Amino acid sequence: MTIARARLLTLIFLFCTAFALPVQAQDEAGDDTASEENADAGEEAEKIVDYIEMKPAFVTHIGQPGNKVDYLKAAVTLRASSEGVREAVEAHMPRLRHELVLLFGEQTDTARVDSNEGKQALVEAATQRINQVLEEQQTGEQITSVFFTEYVVQR
Repeated sequence: MTIARARLLTLIFLFCTAFALPVQAQDEAGDDTASEENADAGEEAEKIVDYIEMKPAFVTHIGQPGNKVDYLKAAVTLRASSEGVREAVEAHMPRLRHELVLLFGEQTDTARVDSNEGKQALVEAATQRINQVLEEQQTGEQITSVFFTEYVVQR
């Protein structure tokens, strides 16, 4: 390598370093709210540990007995916020699926089940039922929420 080329590379390095230092200093002394928001986002990302898919999807009849038969198909995924939840859910999967089949079958108002408010109410009820079973079984674990990854009401 020639001396001129070595000097050129040194100058480029110094030039880049000179511009990088003020930016780094500004980032370190930056707005505290931005760093708090980043910390909150990081904590939220750390809270999500696992997603547990309950296969196969649930298919059950809904509506008033004696009326035309309507069906609900729901693919359910659970959000776990600690490492032990998956093991607890898998150990009690038959009971958890049973509870959700009962919950879905209890739905008599098909118009409500098909509405956004009804779906949200069903999510909350499903979360509560699953956590109730996990508590009854003394697993020490809880799910954070239930997600419907597929949701179809057939009338």
